[in-house]
Amino acid sequence: MQLFSHHLLSVILFTPLVGAIALMFVPRESQTLHRLVGNFFGVLGFVVSIPLVQYFRAGYEGYAFNESAEWIPSIGARYSLGIDGISFLLIMLTTILGMLAILSSWTAIQTRTKEYYILLLLLQTGMLGVFMSLDFFLFYVFWEVMLVPMYFLIGVWGSERRLYAAIKFFLYTLAGSVLMLLGILALYFNAAKATGVQTFDIPTLLAAVQNPAYSSIFTESLKTWLFWGFFFAFAIKVPMFPFHTWLPDAHTEAPTAGSVILAGVLLKMGTYGFIRFSLPLLPTDPVMRAKIIHILIVLSLISIIYGAVVCLMQKDMKRLIAYSSVSHLGFCTLGIFALTPQGLSGSVLQQINHGISTGALFLIVGVLYERRHTRLISEFGGLATPMPNYAAIYLIITLSSLGMPVLNGFIGEFTILQGAFVVNKAWAAWGTLGIVLGAAYLLWLYQRVMFGPVTHDVNKNLPDLNLREYAVLLPLVFLAFWIGIYPKPFFAYIDHPVEKIVHQVNPDFYKRNRSQLAEFPGSVSEKPSTVVPSAPAALEVK
Repeated sequence: MQLFSHHLLSVILFTPLVGAIALMFVPRESQTLHRLVGNFFGVLGFVVSIPLVQYFRAGYEGYAFNESAEWIPSIGARYSLGIDGISFLLIMLTTILGMLAILSSWTAIQTRTKEYYILLLLLQTGMLGVFMSLDFFLFYVFWEVMLVPMYFLIGVWGSERRLYAAIKFFLYTLAGSVLMLLGILALYFNAAKATGVQTFDIPTLLAAVQNPAYSSIFTESLKTWLFWGFFFAFAIKVPMFPFHTWLPDAHTEAPTAGSVILAGVLLKMGTYGFIRFSLPLLPTDPVMRAKIIHILIVLSLISIIYGAVVCLMQKDMKRLIAYSSVSHLGFCTLGIFALTPQGLSGSVLQQINHGISTGALFLIVGVLYERRHTRLISEFGGLATPMPNYAAIYLIITLSSLGMPVLNGFIGEFTILQGAFVVNKAWAAWGTLGIVLGAAYLLWLYQRVMFGPVTHDVNKNLPDLNLREYAVLLPLVFLAFWIGIYPKPFFAYIDHPVEKIVHQVNPDFYKRNRSQLAEFPGSVSEKPSTVVPSAPAALEVK
């Protein structure tokens, strides 16, 4: 028990890895046993993360549940873990979607089930490691670890063009990773020159960049190059326009669970990187910073509108939802680079919302694909008649994704647009156009698939949702309503780290915009909280 309490993050991190190792000893012929073991460790991965909800206190100063041990002392790399409110929410999203994605694969995967569940569990460990790492070397290892399992999940269990999609995904992501590695090495060597200490510790390196005493080493020019080096890695992962072309192919060809994990968690690694690393690396020169922010806002708005317009022209359901991710993640990057507390808070919440809503949409398409083995919109119509319960859940998730009030999407998009409006009214106006287009393509898709007469005889007797499919979809419906009706607990986790980031990267915001700050559930107060809860002693490891 003491090991669990003092190393909670390590337990959460390596539980899926233990499951992958256990599956290696299961006989290849025992497909049912593969499914049982895979689902057991999927559920266990979520269960061991539940204590985070109990013990992580909103507003905690710095990183909680810290773990640190020497790993490669010759280069200053350490096994260092810790989380704040932003990474806490993303970790919980990862464990929930990981569990549901594994459960959704029970009947969908019929070949090489052993390898399939091993790769899913390895992917889970890689994603969790990215959100927990406080050491750049460790972060990069986990960033690369998740690349290989997803490549094989798409390449082996995908659809007809799976090899093309897998190679495209691998090459795009690898290209961004190489640029990020160069940025990490530049940070490492220049910080060593400035401080005399060789370390990959993330807080230490970012603090060195922002320290005015080291401005002769971390010049504005170097900061700009560092920013763009990290930017390309994260922009490809999000993906932002024009780095998005790998995404529709990967989503369309991946198995259902792969699409859920890809949309729900992997894309958030890019937005997480923007918040955690790119913002602190912004140049302090106001002219250069303004140019960079302008470029990124324009790219975000293009992503929002372009992704939505392309959705209107798609004939494949999964491809349509894939392009919708380009549009929805554009809202997240708009909120991030508005550099306001509302924009950042809304962006983090919208990342969670996108994981819930788009993950559920891919699961819904997967239900139809298992029954009909086609994703073409023209092959469906009138499905509300044979599948009324399916139609009801699909409608809720559609309204959630388009931003209907009382559901989760509305809270995130409203907060982002409020944060953008404070800075530039035109940004918010263009973003609103994306919401209108989003409603158009999502409702049009729902109308063509669910309403009217049954257009194909083979669809007349399609079975409605079974018990396992309810178990996969209903938790996401519950979360959509919870965030939409009562988002306060989620904003409470986000507020303090967002306030800290805004004070670092936009220190004049509160003074300059004091009169414009309105009261809203995710607002960040002008002054930092005077009482900061401390982490439980049993769960804080120095």
